[in-house]
Amino acid sequence: MAKSIKNTVILAKLQTAIGAPAVPTGADDAMLVTNPSHTPVSATMVSRDLIRPYFGTSQQLSAGVHTELSFDVEIAGSGVPGTPPAWGLLLVGCYFAETVTDGSDVKYAPVSLKPDTPLTIYYYLDGLLHQLTDAYGTVSFDLESGAIPKMTFKFMGAYNAVTDTPLPAGTDFSKFLTPKLALSANTSWSMFGYTGPLKSLSLDIANSLNWFQLIGEEGAEVDDRQPTGKIVMELSKVSDQDWWTAAKDATLGPLTVQQGMMAGNIVLFEAPQAQISNLSYSDQNSKALLNGDLGLSPQNGNDELVITVK
Repeated sequence: MAKSIKNTVILAKLQTAIGAPAVPTGADDAMLVTNPSHTPVSATMVSRDLIRPYFGTSQQLSAGVHTELSFDVEIAGSGVPGTPPAWGLLLVGCYFAETVTDGSDVKYAPVSLKPDTPLTIYYYLDGLLHQLTDAYGTVSFDLESGAIPKMTFKFMGAYNAVTDTPLPAGTDFSKFLTPKLALSANTSWSMFGYTGPLKSLSLDIANSLNWFQLIGEEGAEVDDRQPTGKIVMELSKVSDQDWWTAAKDATLGPLTVQQGMMAGNIVLFEAPQAQISNLSYSDQNSKALLNGDLGLSPQNGNDELVITVK
């Protein structure tokens, strides 16, 4: 019988240590996702390059075998200020530190040392179970006017044998709130103090995610990050904000975006040292738009993009 991609469930749980796989359950660890994409066996192929008295391909051997998985998650809070959102552990797997202030907020700030609590991720596909263990990843964020704000995650993890396993029973997605659309009533933003009409904004933590392999040790790791972004906004007057001089002079300044206005469902993005460059113009229904690339630099270190859920 053919399998259906719609019969997909993703579970994720933080491990207590590297090399100690967790056991996520549908009741406690289900991730509410869209747009899953999975590479069950990713490897570097090494050709034997055999010399023989006839044409033909040589066998290729697999090195650095691992598994990759990406998916989108809607941006929304946890429902209670000071309670981590259900997707918060995914950020921890993307080299973010989680700081909880009871009754107030939960902050996620990037780190430069490898977290010792990677993820175990179960990917069920209509009776097949794929497991990623010791998984780390990277993440980007997208907000567009009139659309659902989303995060896109990409993870690498150790390969585990695929098994015939039914979908988990009692899958519970109740920890995920219904998102608010990116609209004037739900979204606010500011860059260099300017708050004019915004069409879209994307921010990418851009972790340099790779699979390393040594004799005796291998795994996923992040060895750098170069956060970037893109912005599209209504073209304004120079007196409102001189983006052209800011781009020419490589000016650094604060960028903030808040999604949600009600306590318990607010997600705030703060980049203290944003830079705009590569300006261009575009058209939407005869309305002139300004497009720019963004760079996010650290101010004091490990603070180039801080996410607060409150």
